[in-house]
Amino acid sequence: MSVTTQNREIPAWPSAPASYDEIVARAKALRPRIAELGVEVDALGVDPTEAMRLLGEAGLQRANVPVEFGGLWTGGTFAGWDRVIEAALEVTAGDGSTGQCWATTALQAREVMSAPLPASTKQALADELIFQGRRIVASNAETGGTGPVTGRRVDGGVVVNGVKTFNTNSGGGGRDLANVSFRITEPDGATSRHHALIRLDAPGVEAHGDWDNMGQRGTISQTITYAEVFVPDGWHYAAPESEVVFVDLVLPGHALLLQGIGEGAYAAMLEYLRGLNRPSMPMFGSAMEDPLMHRQIGEMAAALAASRAYLLDTCRKLANSDATTDLRALMTEFFKVKVACTRAALDVTARVHDLTGARSTANKYRLDRFWRNARTFASHDSIDAKNAFVGAAELTGQIPDAGDYLPGVRKA
Repeated sequence: MSVTTQNREIPAWPSAPASYDEIVARAKALRPRIAELGVEVDALGVDPTEAMRLLGEAGLQRANVPVEFGGLWTGGTFAGWDRVIEAALEVTAGDGSTGQCWATTALQAREVMSAPLPASTKQALADELIFQGRRIVASNAETGGTGPVTGRRVDGGVVVNGVKTFNTNSGGGGRDLANVSFRITEPDGATSRHHALIRLDAPGVEAHGDWDNMGQRGTISQTITYAEVFVPDGWHYAAPESEVVFVDLVLPGHALLLQGIGEGAYAAMLEYLRGLNRPSMPMFGSAMEDPLMHRQIGEMAAALAASRAYLLDTCRKLANSDATTDLRALMTEFFKVKVACTRAALDVTARVHDLTGARSTANKYRLDRFWRNARTFASHDSIDAKNAFVGAAELTGQIPDAGDYLPGVRKA
């Protein structure tokens, strides 16, 4: 059975996905419709509400809910993360903003479900993630804000104050959650790192609606102010000690976004060329007969295939890791993966119009969105810094401290 939504038939899922294979298959099935919706999301700079609704109805976040709470995730922190990355690649190839929103929830769900929270809290969140399409916002960045976000303990919970300047996935509003990092001051004056789960419609939460960027426009990575926001006990937790675990989850999450955008651009380019079938020079009868176009397409295909293979292979190593795995060495591989995926995506998205021609620059196609999306997210953190990290490790034989190279990562 299926229901028709505008131009595409969307499957009517009879139940939540029963396996990781089904998670990936459902993401692939939704990709064409997400791509259609992505054109309007980019044109208007709006939240991908419809695409996120479809992903929620497909129950894809079941991949990031532990089995004891009704999910598919069993084993260690990284179990199944390679399959999550596969699914997120399909979503991102459909639309970069939607992919970033969905992957943000996936990453935050993994963190929250691993946190020292009551089982009752995790069960409530599990039900919302699987059955209600609930989103989780990564509310961490403070650069350009008013200073560190702080919290204090009160009877029955904590109170949070401050400004977060980058809040991807916050465009859904309502009952969606922000996972807010802050420094908490204890009664004895000591401070420590902490997190609070705050509803976007809670009293004291102000979303500023100031996200108006060149690309990834639908991520609505706006500023949020938290003013005397009360968070009850059971909905806040001490930050994890291991930054290596955090980096090993985040870097492949970043890499997949660039890889997915590159693959989306490549697919859109081929679709356009097949429809127009215009050669690069009059001496060739058609694009199908044009060896110069074939050469460029082959070069792009090889670059994307290589970066995809490196990403997924390293993610499989992470998913299969155990107590004997050197997670810092694997982190170094993910630095390389991020560079490979970024380079491939920026190259492919920049070359699309070389092959599709001036006619393809019409706004109705919005083929430029792929480059704008890739260039915007690639600016999130420095590729030069990634290369410097890798170069230092290669030259000295010692793995550097990631906190010296990545913003927001605590130094060892």
